[in-house]
Amino acid sequence: MAVTVLIPTPLRPFVGGKDLLVFEAGSVGELLRQLTSQHVELRKHLFADDGRLRSFVNVYVNDRDYPPAGSRRRACRGRTSPSSPASQEGRRRQ
Repeated sequence: MAVTVLIPTPLRPFVGGKDLLVFEAGSVGELLRQLTSQHVELRKHLFADDGRLRSFVNVYVNDRDYPPAGSRRRACRGRTSPSSPASQEGRRRQ
């Protein structure tokens, strides 16, 4: 299934300045693997050295927040967005 990934402004330099990307993925984990394999510089901003999603990274699927513990196994349909504290700050100001 085609999934649109919305890229927060602070992470755009690591994906060629794009604000959204489209992937074919059945789960959040599969989507994140594809995203970070195509945009290698982004990986260190989303994942710790041990391969776990960094604690300050939130993943939203259709505007629902999924905690890191279960988010990588969940199905992703529609829009998915990884976010970092910097992008969350902008969201709080709006």
